[in-house]
Amino acid sequence: MKSKVGILTKKFGLKVKIERTKRGISQMKLAEMTSISTTSIGAIERGISSPTLETIGAIAKAFDMSLSELVDINKVEL
Repeated sequence: MKSKVGILTKKFGLKVKIERTKRGISQMKLAEMTSISTTSIGAIERGISSPTLETIGAIAKAFDMSLSELVDINKVEL
């Protein structure tokens, strides 16, 4: 059985990927916009890394979204 944290991390990563691709932004460009490495962006999107609040905030700012909009994963299906 998957842990709750694992599922939330995977859903959040998928949300980041969806929002990034909707905007036509590459992982490399997002990394530049947020000062987060492309390796870290990839790990977040794959759901294998739980980002810090500061990282989530940087991604939300890059997407021109509020923090609450970005972390709302209720509609994300795995």
